[in-house]
Amino acid sequence: MESHARVATDKAARYMTQLAKHWSHKFEVTYDATSALFPLPAGTCRMTAHPDGLDITVEAADLEGLARLEDVVAKHLDRFAFREGELQYGWTRAWAAGMVDPRAMRINAIH
Repeated sequence: MESHARVATDKAARYMTQLAKHWSHKFEVTYDATSALFPLPAGTCRMTAHPDGLDITVEAADLEGLARLEDVVAKHLDRFAFREGELQYGWTRAWAAGMVDPRAMRINAIH
């Protein structure tokens, strides 16, 4: 399962690099000036920095892990961006072919 977010900020490269340096003490992080790969216990996070925003993709085996990764990544980035105020993530989940979003089942259920 994957989830994507585009965070609007003109400091995308700075925040991504700060996070990469922070997590490189615990994980095998790879990064350069515009991209980063974070292999984390709950899954994987990829980032691409642009002049006007940060593209983030998290991937996990299940919905619980995906939600945990979204939260962990957002909380860490928010700490680095404290001067900017609360960043807006707007996570969008991508469901593999044949899978159904469990929340959509409840919303669209026929009563």
